[in-house]
Parts: sequence; C-alpha cells; structure tokens
Amino acid sequence: MKQEKYIVGIDGGSQSTKVVIYDLFGNVVSEGKQNLKSLHTPQAGIVEHPDDDLWYSLIKACEQALADFPGEKNNIIGVGLCTIRFCRCLLNKKGELAAPVISWMDERVSKPYEHTNKETAYVTASSGYITHRLTGEFKDTSANYQGMWPIDTDTWNWSEDPSILEHVNIPREMLFELQPPGSILGYITDQASKMTGIPFDIPVVGTANDKAVEALGAGLLEEDRALISLGTYIAGMVPSERNIKNPENFWTNFASVPGKYLLESNGIRRGMWTVSWFRELFGDVLIKQAEAKQMSPEEFLNREAEQKVPPGSDGLITILDWLAPADKPFRKGMMIGFDERHRRAHIYHSILEGIAMTMKNHLDSLFGERNMEVKEIIISGGGSNGDIMMQLMADVFGVPAIRNEINGSASLGAAINTAVALKEYGTYSEAVENMVRVKDSFLPDKDKHVFYHKLNSEVYSQATNYTDGLLKKMYSL
Repeated sequence: MKQEKYIVGIDGGSQSTKVVIYDLFGNVVSEGKQNLKSLHTPQAGIVEHPDDDLWYSLIKACEQALADFPGEKNNIIGVGLCTIRFCRCLLNKKGELAAPVISWMDERVSKPYEHTNKETAYVTASSGYITHRLTGEFKDTSANYQGMWPIDTDTWNWSEDPSILEHVNIPREMLFELQPPGSILGYITDQASKMTGIPFDIPVVGTANDKAVEALGAGLLEEDRALISLGTYIAGMVPSERNIKNPENFWTNFASVPGKYLLESNGIRRGMWTVSWFRELFGDVLIKQAEAKQMSPEEFLNREAEQKVPPGSDGLITILDWLAPADKPFRKGMMIGFDERHRRAHIYHSILEGIAMTMKNHLDSLFGERNMEVKEIIISGGGSNGDIMMQLMADVFGVPAIRNEINGSASLGAAINTAVALKEYGTYSEAVENMVRVKDSFLPDKDKHVFYHKLNSEVYSQATNYTDGLLKKMYSL
C-alpha cells in the first residue's frame, strides 16, 4: 500500500544540503538540513567547496532525517538524488576527490578543462560524484550536463563530434556513463549505508539539474505556466516539448522528465543571497526586534515593509548585480534614489521590487521571442514564504502567483522522479497530481500592476543604460 512506502529526496543546494523523507502522497514525514561551509576563494575567479563538504553535509542531513523518521526503515523504497548544477568534480581512479569541488561560481567551469592534476581520472558533475559515493557506480544523470561538457542535447548522451570533445578538452574515458532522469543509477552500498543511515541496497534514482528538479517538484508540466525559483540563483522557467537551439533571450535546459526541456530565462546571480546579505547587516539589532514580536527576522522585515512602504518604495530602486554577469564584469549592485524618507524597510522593499521587476523583464524577453503568454506563475524557494514577495510578483506580472504547500520543491521533485522510476505512478502527470498541492494564490491588484508597468518600462529597465558608462570607468580604476 502507498501509505506504507517512503522515498528519500536529496536536495544538495548552494548553501545547504537538505534531506526530506516523503510518503507517496507528497507529505513530509521527516527532514534534515546541514548548512555548507563557507566557500573557499583563495584568489579572484576561484570558488571551491572546502574539504569533502558536499558529501559530509549529506551524511549529517541524513542523520537528522532518519533520526526523526517515525516509520520502519525497511519501508523506504528509494532515494532520489538532486545536486547543484554547473559544479565540476575531479576524481581519482577510486572515485575519491582529487581536488576540492569547483563551484558553479568559479570561472573555470565556463572554460575548457585543464588536466593539471595527475591524480584526476574522472571529470564529473556534483551529481555524478555523490552518486558514486552512494552506489559505487560511475554513472550519472544526463540531465545535469550543460555548459562546458561534451553533451548532445538531442540524444541526451555524450557527443560523438570530435571537435566538441576537443573544445571542452575532456577525454571520453574520463566521463561517467549517462542515464536519463528517472533511471536507477545503482544501489546503496554497505559503506554508504553505514555512513548515512540509508538502508542498504535500495535504489538510487537520478534526476536532473537542481532547477529542473525544482520545477518538477513545483508541478510545472504545462506550457502556459511559468516558474520563478527564488534561490541563491533566481531563475525563470517554462516547459517545452522541443529542444530550441540558439535562442537569443533564454537557454534551453534539460527537464527532469525524460525527453522534455525547460526554457530558462536569464536570472539573478546571488538573488536571494542579496536578501540574506541585507538581513545580516542589521545582525543582533534585527534579531532582538523580531524576538520582541515573537517573529523570525524574515517575518519581521516582511511585516515592516508591508506596513510602512508604498509601491515604488518612495522612489528608491535597487539594481541586483551583487555578482556581476560574466560578460559584463564591470556591473555592480546599486541603490538609487535615496532621500530623508528612506529607512530600513524601504531598502528591503526596494530589493524585493528589484527582484520582481528584473525577473519580469527576463521572462518577457523569453515570452516575446517564443510568442507565448502564461496564465499564472508558480513561485518556489524560501523567498516565497513571505506574502509580500508573493503579492509583488502577482502585481508586477499581472497574473496570479501560486505558492505550493512544499515550496522548497527540489527534494519533492527528486521523490517524484523516484516514484515514477519505481513504477509507483505510471506517468509524471499522475505523480504530480498526487504529490504536489497548491497552498494559496495571490491575485494581482490592477492599479498596482499599472503602476509597476510604468515604473519598470520607463525607469527600472532603463537604469543600466545610464549607469554602465560610469561603472566601466570605475571598474578600470
């Protein structure tokens, strides 16, 4: 019976590793979380995960989830694995790390591989590395390989074109065997079972890149809906049946459903990280104020902004280039329009408005190129917990903004991949229908939508045309 079966959903993110145990109806049974260590940045352009942090954070998160698990471990039927995309892992012949894991923020991941470490026998993604630690297999999902990898996006396998292999400079023998998402990649080894507590010999199912798995966990299957993922990197996505090549205003990504694709807009690097950065600036002062109201710091800031700040933040706008785009390294984050009215709540509200308007512009570019419209947007990630962000998204986009019961949905997407792989559900549509539930919907305020359209089109979207010249001069100095 489905009530007696459970799936472990692993979500290895940029800031933490989360392990959530679900039943087959998408209910959270227990969970664990372990924050990652601070990234190692010894010099400009080098960003690494220290020690063996991705693996050991998974061990800790598993310990927490299984310690609180109220069921019988022998009723856990599978593990769905999702990890950060665009990382590069160099492994020795045994499958152990030959060097620290290279972060997606590291300049090297966008360049051809350089074989400078003689110990390196394999070059793989973070999903391949963790799959090997769990199963002992040298296999990985094909749907976590885009960018500087020799992947054929039509066949979902390694390219046979010698020029592509030469360009990325990774010999074929150094690459893992690929399987489509929703495939069993191997089984929990005795050693992995002892280290994580996950039962021995249960199947480990491959998923996709973390944004695609999050989209599946959010229930994004129809082409008239879009997802905005509010994470360290904020992305906008819409499903596609076709592999669209050489687009101008988006890129085509593998979906977590085999054979399907996601069209992904440009995003915001260090998106919700900017919100965390702002919150941490106020440190103990903010914490004490929130505690006095019996709130979390995030809830306190949201309430403060809702009560004190009008649309447009009294003329304050925030440009969110806290991490410059690779093709425009001169870009910096900016706040423009300060006067004596502005307080902490205005700055916070302006950051949230900047996120909403930036993503509106990115997705409008995608929609315009594809001649498409969406009826509603799903908002996922920790940032969707605040009603103020949800309402801002609805008001800026002018369509309903949906929030699901499970809004950190990558682990749920991993569980859905696993449920279909193990034939607990016959199709992805059936699995989503049974495992994903809407919590609430925010309808746009027509007057505010008109205001934000004017603010965005006449001011916000034009700002960098005026500031780029100054920032280029500053960058040269």
